[in-house]
Amino acid sequence: MLAEDPLAQVRIAGLTVCERARRIAVRVGATRVLVIDGRAARERIRDFRAARTCPLLVIRADQLVHTPLVQPLIEATPRDNGLAIAVVCEKPPVEDLTVGAYAGAFIASGTAADAAALAIADGDSETFVTSFANPTRVPHGAIARAPVATTAQRAAAHRLLYRILIKPQDNAITRYLYRPVSFPLTRMLVWTAITPNQISYLVAVLVAFGCWITAHASATSAIAGTAIVLGASYLDCCDGEVARVKLTSSRFGAWIDTIVDELSSVGYMVALGWHCRVAFGPQYFGDLPFDPWIAGIVFSVVTYLWTIYCIYYNIIVAVGSANSQDYVGRFEVAPGEGPNSVRLRPAEAKAISTPRELPPVLEWLATYAPYIVRRDFISWGTLVFAIARLTHLAFVLLVIGGIGTAAIVTIDHVKLRSLRRAIMRKGLVLEGPRG
Repeated sequence: MLAEDPLAQVRIAGLTVCERARRIAVRVGATRVLVIDGRAARERIRDFRAARTCPLLVIRADQLVHTPLVQPLIEATPRDNGLAIAVVCEKPPVEDLTVGAYAGAFIASGTAADAAALAIADGDSETFVTSFANPTRVPHGAIARAPVATTAQRAAAHRLLYRILIKPQDNAITRYLYRPVSFPLTRMLVWTAITPNQISYLVAVLVAFGCWITAHASATSAIAGTAIVLGASYLDCCDGEVARVKLTSSRFGAWIDTIVDELSSVGYMVALGWHCRVAFGPQYFGDLPFDPWIAGIVFSVVTYLWTIYCIYYNIIVAVGSANSQDYVGRFEVAPGEGPNSVRLRPAEAKAISTPRELPPVLEWLATYAPYIVRRDFISWGTLVFAIARLTHLAFVLLVIGGIGTAAIVTIDHVKLRSLRRAIMRKGLVLEGPRG
């Protein structure tokens, strides 16, 4: 990390640009990191490089940098005595350099890496880059870098960085109803010492408290408890956002977030069912030989747990993810990397086609109707039902929705297992997911 410039200590979203560059280097695979912040550090580069033959990654830490600046360099690492430099891509998100100009990061191998280390020790790394004959020029990706020399540039760097929070899995409800609230919360949280996992734990506590309030008999308790659970779902958006902004994402953190999400859903369903039992009584559906509310609770928990199993079998075994939003309903077989091997890849989603253009109202319904089965919509829907004193109807709809969801994922699960068995019967090697 070339951090001798005072700009290396500028803080963007809670981290100095030097620390952010260090975390990026580790994230892309660096085994050791040396921060060059003065003459003494520059003199250490010789010992740092001594007896090592691996490539040398150098990042200029006087600007905001993000993973797309260096990840393409890693993929283009020269094999022998070569140099690959990051250059400004076409249509860069920050218009401060000409297209193709050096963007502040390079990777060198062999004798080029040794020469780079000597140049750094002499404080002359820029000359090394510009004088190297025929380096590989690698355009950086989107949201890769931004200058931070002025107040305006720092504000622009913040805006650029926060664009990474827009996830491709976000539906319209998440994008327009949740993110406008979670983004400001995240912008505050990144400046604190609160970790993403601590946010997840706080979400779990809030949901548990909300479920306990909901389980009481009064309609006011149901409204208050549901509102607390809904508020926790907004805070739940922040753990992943903080992790992405501060480069602290981990598989353990993803699983903590996932477990809290699933326990929150099943816990609220149980709490709502118990509220209905104590509020409306076992005789609400007539003189039945069993308690219908308890039966509904048990049935919903069973179907939900089965649904969770099918979804996570899918994303772990076939997708390679810890995020239920990455669930794939249909796969196709693709060639693998090894001999006699194949892999599963998500089949291309096929939209429902109609022989003619739909009226605007039907077009709107076709676009947004699928969102009603998403957790983010259900959280708001249950609050509306609670305010309307229709918690019993909300619970019945949740049970029915659970049955429908379980049926869909069961069909997908059977097809996925059948596809895997068919591959095995053909004597092919099934490679693991690339996620």
